[in-house]
Amino acid sequence: MLVLRKSWIYEEGDVSWGLHYSRFTTLLLPWLFAIFAFGSCGSYSGETAATVKCNEDMNMTVVSVQFGYPFRLYQQRYEMPVCEESSKRILHLSGDFSSSAEFFVTMAVFAFLYSMAALGVYLCFHAIYTRNRNLPAVDFCVTGAFTFLWLVAASAWGKGVIDVKTATHPYSLIAAMPVCHLHKAVCNAGVVPSLGLANISVLFGFLNFLLWAGNCWFVFKETAWHKQNPSKENSVEQGESERQ
Repeated sequence: MLVLRKSWIYEEGDVSWGLHYSRFTTLLLPWLFAIFAFGSCGSYSGETAATVKCNEDMNMTVVSVQFGYPFRLYQQRYEMPVCEESSKRILHLSGDFSSSAEFFVTMAVFAFLYSMAALGVYLCFHAIYTRNRNLPAVDFCVTGAFTFLWLVAASAWGKGVIDVKTATHPYSLIAAMPVCHLHKAVCNAGVVPSLGLANISVLFGFLNFLLWAGNCWFVFKETAWHKQNPSKENSVEQGESERQ
């Protein structure tokens, strides 16, 4: 997506050129939104907890588990409290949601790199870009591919966030501890993890999809496919005028 829409301001007798502020801001949107997407997802960390009160001594134990990106929850371990004659056990959270999370972050990183490189090529080598008929066509195809991949990545990660919320709820901890089902202890929910940052990353994923989908039209207008249409219409009009 080398170009969204260009608006050049040339000064008489000056080789330098400027870019209209509003168009320049629009040109940077894919780059900025990609940063927000992989930053909000890749930096997420949360905590879930439950309390266990043994019936024999009424001592309360807090079971707390930390988790975060890339959301391989099965690797997060916690210790089940010992009540009465129950044995000490090491348990783990359930689920592996790293595939959707890592795909989302990888997608955002590649979008960031492509947007940054494309912006540099368009600003520094604009003359080559406009003369070469293949570059806009390749740019359009790549932009279309990024649009489709953003939709897939955002949808997959959105489903992943829902699954992470279910797997990390305190009641999932209670359900996994046998001591809570043998009437040897009273178990209650503790800290409920906040997934606000993860939800924001999903939002930025769909915003990226909409942004890149809109950019497809602007990139298409730079291709030879779009530029051939007016010439064909003009030739038809000229032919009709000659016949008359």
